Amino acid sequence: MNETIICAVGNVATQPVFRELATGSSARFRLAVTSRYLDREKNEWTDGHTNFFTVWAKRQLAANVSGSLTVGDPVIVQGRLKVRSEVRDGQNWTSADLEAVAIGHDLTRGTSAFRRTGRPEAGAATTARQQPEPDWATPPGDPEAVPAQQMAEPAAVT
Repeated sequence: MNETIICAVGNVATQPVFRELATGSSARFRLAVTSRYLDREKNEWTDGHTNFFTVWAKRQLAANVSGSLTVGDPVIVQGRLKVRSEVRDGQNWTSADLEAVAIGHDLTRGTSAFRRTGRPEAGAATTARQQPEPDWATPPGDPEAVPAQQMAEPAAVT
């Protein structure tokens, strides 16, 4: 089956809405994608037309979206494009939806701290595969030792 897969780079325009449905988790938000161009008369970059997409995420992606994204975040969304046309109250409406496959922060515009989500326990088989935590401590007297306050986790990026 042929599908239109696109990659859209833009900003989260609405707060993601998370729902737990009978068919699984679902989240949606609006994505604003604004083109930019160099205005040669003014010799400066200018905003062009803004396209809005409704982004839909399912299952684990939906849960991660609701815990990770907020209005204004620069993101990259890859997904299936679905353009719908309908008539509402005598007016023709067209909307563009993205059924997301992957969503991430746009790291050209800032930093992000990634955290893995926990998997549901599958029993003793899962525990048997767990490896012991490696010893990351720097041996005493190491000339390349970094002071403990520099090794602390960075502050959360807003």
